[in-house]
Amino acid sequence: MQIKFDFNNMMESSIGEKGISEKDIQAVSEKAADSYAYFEKNRGTGWMGWAELPYNQEEIVRDIIYTAADVRAHYDNFVVLGIGGSALGPMAVFNALCHFRYNDLDQKKRGVKFFVEDNVDPERMLALLDVIDVEKTMFNVITKSGATSETMSQYLIITDILKKRCGKDWAKHIIATTSESKGNLIKLAKKEGFKTYYIPDGVGGRFSELCPVGLLPAAVLGIDIIGLLRGAAEMDKACNSSDPYKNPALMAATLQYIAMEQKGINVSVMMPYADSLKLMADWYCQLWGESLGKAVDFDGNVVHKGQTPVKSLGVTDQHSQVQLYTEGPFDKVVTFIAVKKYRGDVVIANGAEEFPDVNFLCGHTMGELINTEREATEYALTRSKHMNRTIVLDEVNANTVGQLLMLFQLETAYCGKMLNIDTFNQPGVEEGKNATYAMFDRAGYEQKKAELEAAPKKSAKYIIG
Repeated sequence: MQIKFDFNNMMESSIGEKGISEKDIQAVSEKAADSYAYFEKNRGTGWMGWAELPYNQEEIVRDIIYTAADVRAHYDNFVVLGIGGSALGPMAVFNALCHFRYNDLDQKKRGVKFFVEDNVDPERMLALLDVIDVEKTMFNVITKSGATSETMSQYLIITDILKKRCGKDWAKHIIATTSESKGNLIKLAKKEGFKTYYIPDGVGGRFSELCPVGLLPAAVLGIDIIGLLRGAAEMDKACNSSDPYKNPALMAATLQYIAMEQKGINVSVMMPYADSLKLMADWYCQLWGESLGKAVDFDGNVVHKGQTPVKSLGVTDQHSQVQLYTEGPFDKVVTFIAVKKYRGDVVIANGAEEFPDVNFLCGHTMGELINTEREATEYALTRSKHMNRTIVLDEVNANTVGQLLMLFQLETAYCGKMLNIDTFNQPGVEEGKNATYAMFDRAGYEQKKAELEAAPKKSAKYIIG
């Protein structure tokens, strides 16, 4: 089951001079081929370790499946403590492949309840503690460094409660997912005897869903993680060409590169037409924004590259955002995700015969309606000469979700190289982290604290109320 990538509406043949020509693609074909060659040469090394995840985890997957079955047998709740890719990936796959009302199902139909604590809002933590019994809960603490302030603050709060409630058995309620060789969490895991999974050194947070970061939560939820990895491998193999016309991820990257560099398009809208894929847009926003938003290129030039990713949901956002997309500035590429066949459908009943503007719906299905609305929105954007493209899934299952994850990861890697930036670092994120450490008087950040104290003070003139 192969995902299809339809880029007709990126091309000048569909949207005229606002579009991209085959000559435009040909003009950057050498840069695209160089990007592909660079990736293939370095895959599995440095920060490209994620590229080999579909192939090198057989033993780990067996252990994860065994552990997941044990969690389901002995616990009522499974809670992920993490932030960024450690949370967005597990949430996206959960939303895609589990029942929409999963936590509300009868336990026999469901298994453990699933929660992801991806923020440090105190009300959120208090709300979690209101609905779970920690004595019947497994907590999966995910941080590669073991120094992520948000995750480790959650860890300290939860372990303090566990020690008080569970006594000497408290450590049985923790699974650590972290670096094997460095950081605080691995030291704590060894000291306390936590069950531990390792994040490979060459896998950064936003590329980590197909390693134990995402595979363990998915397996606990009963998701086919072998199918996820198989789908990722299928997409990887489908992208085995330096010719964009034979490599969907490379063509996707090439088109976005041209859109950014030649057409001045600085917004990338991800718009799935399936509630199951709603959080895939959230995951994509981190992947695309954090990877490509860079001030400096490989040559040390100040370039301020990147596209702002925006999440949207069809049909919902036809009633909130599509007006802007169809009649607003020509500064966006809209990516639709289409699903041919939904996992269930509902017939729209009769009962409005006297109202022709409603009765035309009767006898059709909700699946027909959502797909027709997607096609109509695609037409409206194309008619108004706004760039859009469509990724088509036959249906949403573990295999196609694995394909989708790999497609976006490859597109991001290729596009970063074409832009001549480091796709895998995050200096802007680190700046905010360092400022936080300084404000909390963390040792070693005295210089940053002095810098903050020397910064211009806010003027009361510009504060009203």
